[in-house]
Amino acid sequence: MKILVIENDAKTGDYLHDGLEESGYVVDLARNGPDGLHLATSLEYDLILLDVSMPGMDGWEVMRQLGPAPATPVIFLSARDALADRLKGLELGAEDYLGKPFSFAELLARIRVALRRGHHERRDDSLRVGDLLIDVATRRVTRAGQRLTLTNQEFVLLEFFVQHQGMALSRSLIASRVWDMNFDSDTNVVDVAVRRLRKKVDLPFATQLIHTVHGVGYRCEAEVSEAAAESPA
Repeated sequence: MKILVIENDAKTGDYLHDGLEESGYVVDLARNGPDGLHLATSLEYDLILLDVSMPGMDGWEVMRQLGPAPATPVIFLSARDALADRLKGLELGAEDYLGKPFSFAELLARIRVALRRGHHERRDDSLRVGDLLIDVATRRVTRAGQRLTLTNQEFVLLEFFVQHQGMALSRSLIASRVWDMNFDSDTNVVDVAVRRLRKKVDLPFATQLIHTVHGVGYRCEAEVSEAAAESPA
């Protein structure tokens, strides 16, 4: 597996380069946005680790240049760890966002998850969480072998959840990515849509896949601890 690290800070860049190589990855290191963008668009990588705060061309602009649905998964690494920054990174199309300072063990875990998702999607154009399977090409959804009939909106919402499984997704992020709209806190469009989706995806089955995350939004996950999620509203 080949990883591109785009990191402005020399010490952090060297740390990532050496640590990832010791973990068995092939690593290229770019120390600024333009060089990183050139490598990302010229060579093939399995994953990109992207710093945000860089002079000249920052990580936001690199991500914009890569496009909203880059072929290579991107994980932002940044000391800018406010909720607004994390949401911005995901809205731009990143697979994940990890704040600095970070645990290298956690970074490796997130890399493995991102690589599994990317490899699985490229291999058979399908998505899976627990016993639920989405065939993206045919838009066929099954759970425990049972065919689920979803509206177009429900399919897009479920696909977004499964693509970002394990992540706490805010209502504003869901609204912007699924409906291409700014979220108005006075409306409950996201909650209503999720409630309808749950009736088809979760209610007829023994285990729950779509979980409410108190104070944030929702998480799609086959297994989730009680501390991480609340019961459906």
